[in-house]
Amino acid sequence: MRQTRGVLYPARLPEFHRLPPAANARDLVVWFWIPEWDIAPGRSSRQDIVGYPALNLVVEQGVVTLSGATTRASHRDLSGAGWAVGALLRPAAVAALTGDPAALVDAESIVDAPDLAQSVGAAMRSGDGRRERAVAAFSDWLAHRVGPIDGAASQANALAEILMGDRAADTVEEAATRLAVSVRTLQRLAHRHVGIAPAAMIRRRRLQEAAERLRLDPGADLSELAAELGYADHAHLTRDFRSILGIAPRTYRGGSGEEPAATPHA
Repeated sequence: MRQTRGVLYPARLPEFHRLPPAANARDLVVWFWIPEWDIAPGRSSRQDIVGYPALNLVVEQGVVTLSGATTRASHRDLSGAGWAVGALLRPAAVAALTGDPAALVDAESIVDAPDLAQSVGAAMRSGDGRRERAVAAFSDWLAHRVGPIDGAASQANALAEILMGDRAADTVEEAATRLAVSVRTLQRLAHRHVGIAPAAMIRRRRLQEAAERLRLDPGADLSELAAELGYADHAHLTRDFRSILGIAPRTYRGGSGEEPAATPHA
């Protein structure tokens, strides 16, 4: 997956890194994402995101939060100076952090983890190599918190790969067949470990891919793109764009020319 997949306007990003987890957390984290910013007084940088259908555990300013999967695009206005260290979680990590990921859809909660906040914060203040040290500390904490993963958690990881990976299934039925489970079991796994339905995960992957393709090739034919990504037709792609991003694909294509990384916002 590309570094900026899911980011609608990459050139608006502050300094941004995606790092792999340490070996002890490979079954628990897809990647760690670390933005660092220093915005001039009176200015801000708006970050627009169409998030992955997954949970994120984030350390920022001494606070640890767990954010659920999202059903719509979101944004955040950065100002001043700061950093965050976030873990895009694999399904296997979720049960150790929440018993009801569906309750966190489009929401977040505070996690009581002062030791995680302290170790990651100390790493991020330590100069060169700070990001790598932060990832190592975060990985160690998660590996200890989650412990050995069971068969259901491993199966949930496989589900996410089948629905979101490079050779992803186009339908829920195909995903169930590849995982050798019933559609009902697939739905239960997704609800228990992600919080949203498998069909919603497929829909989000298609939308991310469509946005990325339009950003990289503004001249792409929308009908051809819709067919390649499994949409019924051009109108279906447009409806998906409007319902999740709030804009039509033609508007996004015309407006995806990148603006400076720190721009004023009202």
